[in-house]
Amino acid sequence: METAWYLEILEHEGRSLADAAEQAGPDAPIPACPDWQVRDLLRHTGVVHRWAAGFVADACPTPRPMEEHPDLDGEELVAWYRACHRALLDTLHEAKPDVECWTFLPGAESGLGFWARRQAHETAVHRYDAEGALGGEPTPVAADFAVDGVDELLRGFHARRRSRVRTPEPRVLRVRATDADAVWTVRLSQEPPVTTRDAAGDAECEVSGPAAELYLSLWNRLPVPTVTGDAALAELWRETSAIV
Repeated sequence: METAWYLEILEHEGRSLADAAEQAGPDAPIPACPDWQVRDLLRHTGVVHRWAAGFVADACPTPRPMEEHPDLDGEELVAWYRACHRALLDTLHEAKPDVECWTFLPGAESGLGFWARRQAHETAVHRYDAEGALGGEPTPVAADFAVDGVDELLRGFHARRRSRVRTPEPRVLRVRATDADAVWTVRLSQEPPVTTRDAAGDAECEVSGPAAELYLSLWNRLPVPTVTGDAALAELWRETSAIV
């Protein structure tokens, strides 16, 4: 996907996150994250934006820690988040396309493309969280963006050694978007999952549904739409797939 596409989504999702957080108020609980209130969501996402922008702005080639969360609340916290989001967008828009910087998922073609993609998905999921604090049904993401997010999660995050989705014996899980030409085969074992973008071979369990619902369910925001076969594999995902 083009970097400009991710930046357009990042801008929209960040504005929507801030608007929802402002309406909900800092004390509102986040249903998908029981330990969080809106203030925690804003502090976390703003710090992540600043952290990401720094790698691109400084062409930083090595990992470095995030800042401490700010001691802000209420209107000041919302304004701070909006400024962090704006600064991230400005940094990404102004960066050279070939900027070299640290990234942390396999398969990144460029530092700029990686951070635009990662921050678009980071913000979309947390926008869903912020709208959830308002009650009612949050706005779904577009199917093509959801497919991209599932791909990032399965072939990026869970290709790392940090993934805790493991099985004592080899198992096969299939993930299928029912409203898009997108299917993944996830081979589980005592090693990190190995995911391919295909439907090769037999699978012991398949999770399927509209791409937007799959995206949020795999990020543990919604129940899995449909499970066929060995439901224990779908439950294993729910229990062990949290990103740490």
